[in-house]
Amino acid sequence: MTIAPDGRPLVGDLVRLDRFVASDIDQLYAAIDDDRVYAAGFGGGPAGRPADAEQMLERWTKLRTAYVVRLAKDSELGAEGTVVGTTSLGDVDLANERVHLGWTGYAPAVWGTAVNPSCKLLMLQHAFEDCGFNRVKIQTSLVNTRSQAAIAKLGATREGVLRRHIKQPDGSWRDTVVFSILSDEWPDVRKSLLARISD
Repeated sequence: MTIAPDGRPLVGDLVRLDRFVASDIDQLYAAIDDDRVYAAGFGGGPAGRPADAEQMLERWTKLRTAYVVRLAKDSELGAEGTVVGTTSLGDVDLANERVHLGWTGYAPAVWGTAVNPSCKLLMLQHAFEDCGFNRVKIQTSLVNTRSQAAIAKLGATREGVLRRHIKQPDGSWRDTVVFSILSDEWPDVRKSLLARISD
């Protein structure tokens, strides 16, 4: 049986994901309010960057289960509890056993670290093992080559490009690259993520 994501805390060795609540917004805004985060299309690109925490809050929890990413322990990345980003599960389709893992943005200070693979391990584990989904979609902008490389490194399969897919805040159209991971691929993806995190 497939169930919807329920917002339970997802806790790993490096990060913990807690369901986003309004009181998180100031810390989240501070963590990702950076030109580099929005430059390649996150949040609709530079024109979609919220002017302040209040504007970010208005947009944040629509139609998805949004999580705040915190450090789970003191490390060279910061103190335990420091907010370093966000990620979400949305576009839930229980009948067809599929969900979209996305809306992911991190503070540049944690780019290239074990934070992203740690988050993906927790989110995919929740989607496949707790919720029973059989397909997880991950997508990004065609211009965001860094994100495409990170998704491919997970072991996701690139399915193609949706042309003129999403109208962005500046009026331009985004082409979207779609990847997926299926439930029978999850054990190998999980093994690969665990190896990356332990390196």
